[in-house]
Amino acid sequence: MMLSTLLVIMMTIPGLALFYGGLVRSKNMLSVLMQVMVTFSMIVVLWLIYGYSIAFTEGNAFFGGFDRLFMKGIFDPATGVFAPGATFSKGVYIPELLFAAFQATFAGITCCLIVGAFAERAKFSAVLLFMVIWFTFSYAPLAHMVWFWMGPDAYTAANVVDAQNAKAGLIWQWGALDFAGGTVVHINAAVAGLVGAFLIGKRVGYGKESFTPHSLTLTMVGASLLWVGWFGFNAGSALEAGTSAVLAFMNTFSATAAAVLAWCIGEALMRGKASMLGAASGAVAGLVAITPAAGNVGLMGAIVIGFIAGFACLWGVNGLKKLLGADDSLDVFGVHGVGGIVGALLTGVFNTQALGGPGLVGDWVTAAVTSNGIGAQVWIQLKGVLLTIVWSGVVAFIAFKIADLTLGLRVSEEEEREGLDISAHGETAYNR
Repeated sequence: MMLSTLLVIMMTIPGLALFYGGLVRSKNMLSVLMQVMVTFSMIVVLWLIYGYSIAFTEGNAFFGGFDRLFMKGIFDPATGVFAPGATFSKGVYIPELLFAAFQATFAGITCCLIVGAFAERAKFSAVLLFMVIWFTFSYAPLAHMVWFWMGPDAYTAANVVDAQNAKAGLIWQWGALDFAGGTVVHINAAVAGLVGAFLIGKRVGYGKESFTPHSLTLTMVGASLLWVGWFGFNAGSALEAGTSAVLAFMNTFSATAAAVLAWCIGEALMRGKASMLGAASGAVAGLVAITPAAGNVGLMGAIVIGFIAGFACLWGVNGLKKLLGADDSLDVFGVHGVGGIVGALLTGVFNTQALGGPGLVGDWVTAAVTSNGIGAQVWIQLKGVLLTIVWSGVVAFIAFKIADLTLGLRVSEEEEREGLDISAHGETAYNR
């Protein structure tokens, strides 16, 4: 779990930072690196102060409580022992502080994903203010709704099941499957990014000037770091080094490879050539789509999900982007939104044991595994997706409006043309 936590940190800084940084123009490279690094750092601090408590303590169906405010009670100085954190097996624990650290990286990278939607024109201070509000009222509550439950050891007998279920987050109560964050991370961030792209407006010269990525080499390096780090993201979400972690690990491997192939095939059919940017984007699309499914589908199901996601996200950054009309600078919604939705829904299809999936625990008292009907599980998955879209969209809209009214969301046209590296940070990425 410590290694998995380190891998997710690597996904963000340097992985996501370089992936995004290479896609912008050279005059905005440092601004993207700063937005990612500072956002990640700020969210980790907020997570330890109150975010973890809101997400992962008992409260109601939407919000946790304040039992872990300032991480109180997580360490007993008298005995030198950390509070035990539940896994998915009865009687198996990890230190709760380690679980909190692992989840801190998820909170951090989710907020950083949003940055790509309005890259090259947003005011640095406004970005940070938005992140504080959105993290507090969208990320932490959705993490609670999807992932908080009382743990397997709470299910001691049949007569306590309903009472223990009622203490869990709303989407968990519905029975939605989200292994590592299709809703909590990807759809959540993508919707917020799309709202931001609409509210901040298009970049100066959008549609008239060339917005060529300044370093596809760095983008390739970033995508590669994301892929490697994602093994911690997905396999680590099993919380134990066992069968579920192995399944998640292998599915992360194969679905991503399938999505790379699908994107390249799609590009070749559309344009006659497959691009490196397309291959890198395909990798991220596959990683996004397999996130909710990683430990929840079988090996062949993962490959199918990867192929479908590759084609779907290729459409997302081309056809859908034109339909929406927003300047989503680095295609956050086209990849993370579309990929997250595809992955979440197909998890409901391929979880069933009839299609090689592991099924789900139908009875936490006995840990007996069963399978829901495909239609029934897809409907549950869809409800989780729709709630995430609405919740994130409303919170993002309010958060952006607050940031705009207090600090102003956008830099001036003069500052934008000069580049945010100089105008916002007083430095440049490259010596000329």
